[in-house]
Amino acid sequence: MMKKIFKWIGITLGSLLVLIPAVFYFKGNALLTHHYNIVPENVTFPTEAASLARGKHFVDAICRDCHTADLSGKNMIKAPFANIDSANITPSQSGAVIQFNDADWVRVLRHGVDDEGRALVIMPAQEFWYFSDQDLGDIIAYVKTVPSVEKSHQDPQTNILGKILFGVGVFGPNVLPANLIAHDQRPPVPPIGITAQYGEYLVNVTGCHDCHGAQLAGGKSAKPGAMDAPNLTPGGDLKTWSQAEFVKTVQTGVNPKGHNLKPEEMPWKTIGTYSDDELSAIFLYLQSLQPLPTIKP
Repeated sequence: MMKKIFKWIGITLGSLLVLIPAVFYFKGNALLTHHYNIVPENVTFPTEAASLARGKHFVDAICRDCHTADLSGKNMIKAPFANIDSANITPSQSGAVIQFNDADWVRVLRHGVDDEGRALVIMPAQEFWYFSDQDLGDIIAYVKTVPSVEKSHQDPQTNILGKILFGVGVFGPNVLPANLIAHDQRPPVPPIGITAQYGEYLVNVTGCHDCHGAQLAGGKSAKPGAMDAPNLTPGGDLKTWSQAEFVKTVQTGVNPKGHNLKPEEMPWKTIGTYSDDELSAIFLYLQSLQPLPTIKP
């Protein structure tokens, strides 16, 4: 009798060991293959020099860290579970955008969905969603003018293990931004200025929450081996910094204590291209937050 009981226990446990991964596999596969029917907003792409310069300004601060200096893309994740590259977004025959129409650009950047209705992996559309029509149009208009670079990349490759991990949620919600975005809504856009309100806009479009957490009180990016990001609210070290010290830290990569920030952890080389006024606005916003204790991921 006991042998039969142990036998059925073994069969039950074995079944669970097969069933549970299968459930997460199908969940992960569903997330990766879900089809989105997005009708993108009409955005104007200007051609005047001032608009293109503003577009370049945001590309320098936000896009080049992942898409490289010449925007030809690079490998982002190479692991046993997946191989994922950032796209070549130059107007080359080997790039990802050569066939894009205007709607495709908006759909990809603002909604995180490609021209076939698939959710893009890693592309931080949850940040670009905050961009005003004018700023988004400036960015796209500028990218259309960059020199062509012939460099090809494969489509994201995710194996069975990767799909199981997606299903479990190991990589966090930001890995598939299309699932986070309120596609039928638009956020308010404050006027440009050295204000906390405009600082919040810049924090949102720059993606500070990805590493520093939803409340900016500490977090960690989904990148394997990422360090704990510091608390940016007045509950952290920034409460002792002056506005000038904050601006200098982001622009030079050296904090007031003389510590060198690692650019692979804190992309100060790109974010540091923001102007003094823009960084000052960010600082004012951070200082306006409720002081929170540091969150340890």
